[in-house]
Amino acid sequence: MADSNGQSLAILDDYLSLGPSHFSPMPNLPTTSIPATISSYPSPSTLSEQVSRLRPYTIISSMRERTPFPASLLSQLPHLRLLLTTGTRNASIDMSAASSHGITVTGTTGAGRSDAPEDASAPAPPKGFDSTSQHAWSLILALASRLPDDDRLLKSDGAVWQTGTSVLLAGKIFGAVGLGRLGARAAATAALGFGMRVVAWSENLTQAKADEAARRFGLSEGTFRVVGKKEVFEANVVSLHYVLSNRSRGLVGTEELGWMKKGAMFVNTARAGLVDQEALLEVCREGRIRGAALDVFWEEPLGKESSWRREEWGKGGRAMVVLSPHMGYMEKDVMRNWYAEQAEEVERFLGGKEPKFRLN
Repeated sequence: MADSNGQSLAILDDYLSLGPSHFSPMPNLPTTSIPATISSYPSPSTLSEQVSRLRPYTIISSMRERTPFPASLLSQLPHLRLLLTTGTRNASIDMSAASSHGITVTGTTGAGRSDAPEDASAPAPPKGFDSTSQHAWSLILALASRLPDDDRLLKSDGAVWQTGTSVLLAGKIFGAVGLGRLGARAAATAALGFGMRVVAWSENLTQAKADEAARRFGLSEGTFRVVGKKEVFEANVVSLHYVLSNRSRGLVGTEELGWMKKGAMFVNTARAGLVDQEALLEVCREGRIRGAALDVFWEEPLGKESSWRREEWGKGGRAMVVLSPHMGYMEKDVMRNWYAEQAEEVERFLGGKEPKFRLN
């Protein structure tokens, strides 16, 4: 599996086979693609399976948080020396454990190779725009305009026509749970693009910080109004833009969902662990909100027996549910640049050079 220099690369969780072409120009680096993801929350049995399949490799290319690397896994990978991830942080990698085992962890900025010709890397989007916020609004509009349901019904029933009503967003309240870079962009779109009023909450958010975020989009102070947690969940659209941590895990539970209005929409493009899954399932089954739109899940890929896949949402009094397979970051140019940056890090590693973007 390793070459004469003892190096070998495993590409994990590359569902669309985008990575191999970036690493193939390295002829002396045996490369194996392992697209199937083992459970995101490994039990002892799946940990053993993970160790078995990853133990031979000196270099591993991972994609976001699809495969976690806790200390219990890293301690059993004695050959691993370079762990590549994407983005500027990865909470599913135990950085301290990686350092203690002599494993370098690198990330990506999305800018592409530093040594590429000017026209070789995919162009960066204009400052302040991103695919995740765009996707959040795709999900919001899908719920507000019933697009998935109406599309499915028109294609499956030759007699069906109008079966429900849409929601006009203008004048309604957009509740941003988290007002960082992504939350502020989504909030600005609500205000500028749809004429919505914006309220925002996070544990340490102040009105001064919210006003600063508003000014970045040319909006006046007070456009993003900081409120208490209860009031943000009383908005017509509640959209999560929060970082998952030990403190924020389970941030949204029975109480918070109970504050939502009957016709409200709940959208999560952040992390599933922020939300109590059973509490959200109960709210949707009982039709206590208009609908939920989810891009992130408690197990990824989403299991075939998951209630989110199997229940007949939007029927029998149930809420509408719109699902997407964690597509918020799956933008063509971003993915291309990420793998190009990973390939450059591998070349630097094999050449004995310092990494460009080290995380530990």
